[in-house]
Amino acid sequence: MKSIHTLAAIAAGLSLSLTASAQEQATTASSTGSHRPIPPSDQMFRKSIWRQVDLREKQNKPMFSEGKEISRIILEAVKRGELQAYKNDSLTSTFTGQEVTGNASYADEGFKLSDEEKAAGFSEKDLNGGGDDGWGTAPAKGAAKGSTAAKTVRQPKLGANGKPLKDKKGKVIMETVAVAPPPPPPPAANLYRYKDLYEMEVKEDMIFDKKRSRMYHDIKSITLLVPSTLPSNTSGIEKPIGTFKYSDLVKVFRANPENAIWFNPENDAQHKNLADAFELWLFNSYITKVSNAGDSRLDDIYGGAQQGILAAQQTSADLIEYEYNLWSF
Repeated sequence: MKSIHTLAAIAAGLSLSLTASAQEQATTASSTGSHRPIPPSDQMFRKSIWRQVDLREKQNKPMFSEGKEISRIILEAVKRGELQAYKNDSLTSTFTGQEVTGNASYADEGFKLSDEEKAAGFSEKDLNGGGDDGWGTAPAKGAAKGSTAAKTVRQPKLGANGKPLKDKKGKVIMETVAVAPPPPPPPAANLYRYKDLYEMEVKEDMIFDKKRSRMYHDIKSITLLVPSTLPSNTSGIEKPIGTFKYSDLVKVFRANPENAIWFNPENDAQHKNLADAFELWLFNSYITKVSNAGDSRLDDIYGGAQQGILAAQQTSADLIEYEYNLWSF
């Protein structure tokens, strides 16, 4: 009888431990952004890979159709509060909706002289009414800078107690005080067009599942970028707008089936949801980084952009060959 109770207790303990283990795995996996996490115990091989996606490429244009751009779907979901943005692919610190809007906008630089105007003899002081009027007549003193010149006002002179001072006749003593002009308004911010945001970075784990005996592309996050080639991007470097968990994106894509589509140019009745497009890998990309001790990109490791592209092609071929060699005996 005691042995039966002992076996029952052991079975109950095992079930509780397995339940706790399953909950722990599910929680850990959901924090990584994976939509279909693979248990670590089933992973025989794993490599983290970063891929660049140019939505202007022919193979990627179905994700970037007019009025249904993936950048539009993502940013509008952020505005509605349906999608959380993160600062980087570690998915630990977050952006607010206003910060995402600020990252997706640029400021006007104001008026500048063209090369032709400079060649004609104009200078920067001629902007905003500065310089002469073109007939050799200089503007009146203070007129050229009327919006920024200091102004004066007459007001009662205050004593140490904060009350107006009076003269012997009982009249309030007035004084002239300079009033600083208000600060100039900040440059107007303009949102980038959704068509301008054509670059994304996809982070994935390439995992060989020993239980299913196949290689999986487990997408973790997608980062929306401001391209470095945009004229309005004066920094000249790619600027991240926000990073998004892939599991959150799948929910947004599924919740908006009319707009979140992969456009099928051959058959309007067979458009795919963007979640299915990523699942079926219906896009083209090139590798920019593979997990390494220095966390370096391929172009930094191999010494240049051209060498980085060649290294990306070689890395892709090496990963395919690795999977092929798993079946060679």
